[in-house]
Amino acid sequence: MPGNDDGDLDLLLFRQDGVLSRRQALRVMPEGRGRPAPLAGLSALVAHGLRGYASDRVHVCLPGDMHCPSGLPYLVVHRTRRLGPVDLHGTPPPRTAPARSVLDAAQWAANDDLARTIIAAAFQQRLADAEGMRDALGRLTRVARRDVIVATINDAADGSESLSELDFLRLCRQNGLPVPTRQAEVRDAVGRRRYRDAYFEAWRVHVEIDGAQHMEVSNWWRDMRRQNEVWTAGDRVLRFPAWAVRNDPAGVAATVRAALVAAGWHPAAGGGDGRGRRRSGHDR
Repeated sequence: MPGNDDGDLDLLLFRQDGVLSRRQALRVMPEGRGRPAPLAGLSALVAHGLRGYASDRVHVCLPGDMHCPSGLPYLVVHRTRRLGPVDLHGTPPPRTAPARSVLDAAQWAANDDLARTIIAAAFQQRLADAEGMRDALGRLTRVARRDVIVATINDAADGSESLSELDFLRLCRQNGLPVPTRQAEVRDAVGRRRYRDAYFEAWRVHVEIDGAQHMEVSNWWRDMRRQNEVWTAGDRVLRFPAWAVRNDPAGVAATVRAALVAAGWHPAAGGGDGRGRRRSGHDR
């Protein structure tokens, strides 16, 4: 590797794709003589394989009595009283276990939406599951955003795998609509297995929430073809962009309500608990 003659750490990291030799690292930080500082939060999750959430900061989690060099602009040190062997990962680089990493990343996130997004992404990418998350949560006595984290774990465990799906679930509850099944497995007209963002089974109403990836031409046509297959099988399909779920929840809710009523849902018989029933011939 080339030397670091000017001592500019940022330039060196840029030139070497974020990799330093031990000799180069010792020029800008003291030599460590104690236990390694485990990566934590998003930094640990990236090391575990989380995609799409790289950070320009390195997060580490340390006991209160453990020394760590200060003055490093890229390093964020978090102190904790509870970091036992069960919360540490056994293979290098030293880092917290996936479930603990998700909890810490959610606690340290800039806002509730980012916390919810991180949890959903960890479930979607199979880095976390409800049992492991709840066990890790039970070992912590003080957790920022505990209510948000618990609710998101429960929703993600039931199938919500993105922030837009979580937003849609909240929209249904707030507007007295039945609670749909998320990531439901359905069969198309020729028997192929498909998964729907949200599915109101009793009324055969599907809801798809489109992010930016759906706007690409190839994806767009593939999605339309899948939608056509569902329609020809006799089901209803509603599609909304993710921004509409967040910025026009009343309009989205009204459209879903109209589709459910048209499909036979009787609002007076059940609201947001999902126990609405199909109307009989007399109800029609």
